[in-house]
Amino acid sequence: MAGAVAANAGRKGVESAVRAAGGGVIVHAPGTTQGSRVPVEKLVAAARGREPVEVGVKGGVVRLQPVAVGEKTSVVEVFVPDAELDAGTARDWWILLGIMAGLVLGSVIVVDRLARGAVASVRNLVHAAMAVGGGDLGVRIQPSGPRELAEAGYAFNRMADRLVTSRTSERELVADLSHRLRTPLTVLRLDAEALDPDDTHIGEFSAAELDRRRGIRRIRQAIVTLEGEVDQLINTTRAAVAAQVADAAEEGLCDAAEVVRDRMVFWSALAGDQNRQYRVVGAQLRIPVPVARTELAAALDAVLGNVFRYTPQGTAFEVGISRRDGWVALRVDDAGPGIDDPEKALQRGQSEQGSTGLGLDIARRAAQAAGGSVSLARAAMGGASVVMLLADAEAPPKQASRFGLVGRLARERDPAKRKWPHQYPEEA
Repeated sequence: MAGAVAANAGRKGVESAVRAAGGGVIVHAPGTTQGSRVPVEKLVAAARGREPVEVGVKGGVVRLQPVAVGEKTSVVEVFVPDAELDAGTARDWWILLGIMAGLVLGSVIVVDRLARGAVASVRNLVHAAMAVGGGDLGVRIQPSGPRELAEAGYAFNRMADRLVTSRTSERELVADLSHRLRTPLTVLRLDAEALDPDDTHIGEFSAAELDRRRGIRRIRQAIVTLEGEVDQLINTTRAAVAAQVADAAEEGLCDAAEVVRDRMVFWSALAGDQNRQYRVVGAQLRIPVPVARTELAAALDAVLGNVFRYTPQGTAFEVGISRRDGWVALRVDDAGPGIDDPEKALQRGQSEQGSTGLGLDIARRAAQAAGGSVSLARAAMGGASVVMLLADAEAPPKQASRFGLVGRLARERDPAKRKWPHQYPEEA
């Protein structure tokens, strides 16, 4: 209608436009106000303006549209009843309410899931902290939840790792200090053995001689007792460290060559005191094996301890390490009298020298933990050759062969093939 009036369509054109609009439209010529549904002042104010005006009336809304033609202004009045004005709005309101309810419900679900994840992360952290406080240092958590809780989880795992490392270091320090006591104890034992006999039952002795012999006996007994206490301390400490390392790590690895070099620093001092010639072969390269460092060191100490204990002073020995076909051989040879019954020597608690018979058993258990075995043979030096066969951590073992390094395992499983005086290849 505004377009028709602005185009100055004339009376007939305006009437045609009204009919086309479907009625309900009134065109107020300039200066006329007849038939309007709104007060006169509203109509006059709309004619003076340039923007449409909406006026609420009984039963609906009137829209007043000013149309300027030259210097005169006409007003087009349109009445919209409430029925048409509100048609379809109920459905729209229900749609809006449904959207609002969906948003509220979705927000509640999302917040609940986030809160549940955060609560679960906090609960896991609390349980892990209580477990560590109870002494279980192997507990770890999977960091989850919000960023701050995930960072707290990572920090907790690092703290637990540091605690394990600190406790392991402390126990290894105790074991190392105990090892250092072995050298002066061994020297004392050798010096005590060089003293006069302590037998007081054969012959008649003066009171002074009896006191002297009894003093020698007490010295020897005290040395034996102290050696036993040191060994017990070392074994207990190593067992604790080994168990802790096994719980804290997925697999235990150590450098066998480094263990040989480290332990020979200790035994070389005692070898010098006893005028023993020794040689270390193949320990210059890194050779990883799947066994805890403390366990391998204890096994090597047990074998070398037998050499020093059961061979005469001045007897030479050799420690060699080699790798081949997925296996690592740690060999200790000596130039002593050898072992008369290898089968019995490998049995736990069996010894012909009056000892506990646990030395070779310690070595055997350490080798079996690494997937290998221990075998006895006649050494090229003339004495005993103890070989600990360990799996190579960097190469999977191959099928056991009757020859070469891997043949040790096959021969160890077949007792008939480990009889003396069979000579095995030097490189094995």
